[in-house]
Amino acid sequence: MAQVSVQTIQRDPQLFYWILFPITVVMILTGVLRHYATILMTSPPKKLEQKAVREQRSLLHGINLRSNYHVLSKSSFNSRRDFLITAYESGAFLKEPERRGQAPPNPMSDPSSMEGMMGMMKNQMAMIIPNTLIMSWISAFFSGYVIMKLPFPLTIKFKSMLQAGVATRDMDPRWMSSISWYFLCFFGLQSVFNFLLGNDNAANQMAQQMNPMGAQNPQMFGPGVDPDKQFLAEAENLAVIEHYSVLDDVEKRLLEGIKV
Repeated sequence: MAQVSVQTIQRDPQLFYWILFPITVVMILTGVLRHYATILMTSPPKKLEQKAVREQRSLLHGINLRSNYHVLSKSSFNSRRDFLITAYESGAFLKEPERRGQAPPNPMSDPSSMEGMMGMMKNQMAMIIPNTLIMSWISAFFSGYVIMKLPFPLTIKFKSMLQAGVATRDMDPRWMSSISWYFLCFFGLQSVFNFLLGNDNAANQMAQQMNPMGAQNPQMFGPGVDPDKQFLAEAENLAVIEHYSVLDDVEKRLLEGIKV
């Protein structure tokens, strides 16, 4: 039976101290600096008007009712649904009922919308600029170095991910280049940042990427969105629900379980 030959590459032990360790330390320090820079650039939240808060919470009330109606009795659900549908269709929860039926205002003329977009741009720049500088630094000084070998076998599909910057066709996929170590740190240091800075830190790369999608946006109505259309759509969603409750015939099911 033929044995698979083990590929061996003679590496300088100093590569750990001059390449792998500096890249890791620089990535951690950059994440810490990004966290505090983001805190300094973040504007304090403005106090929302009472009508704006009511507009947002009322839509959230309908969404919660639609998501959790199965824990309510039929009469309780019907009374809540009828009240919300009537209020949604009449525009009782609108912040500006006099603008009902009109086109939404231009977000470029709304100071609050402009401030939100500027905040998103600041967060993006705080992530893009440091990563671009670090990538340029690694490409200029550490490109082409093979720094470590992973202790477990990998398929050939991982070769392009782990050996970026090393143009070798026959190298074992377990060998890792310096640029690939940068990408591994880019996506793998979230636990370190959570330990150093807490769970709600601004150094988390994935959280920074998801932030523009509105995952942490406190406003339910984004720029250019008509609240009246949102209310009417939610009223239609509530109207077509066929109610059932998880408490229906619970006594019978309990007695059957006891008999068994």
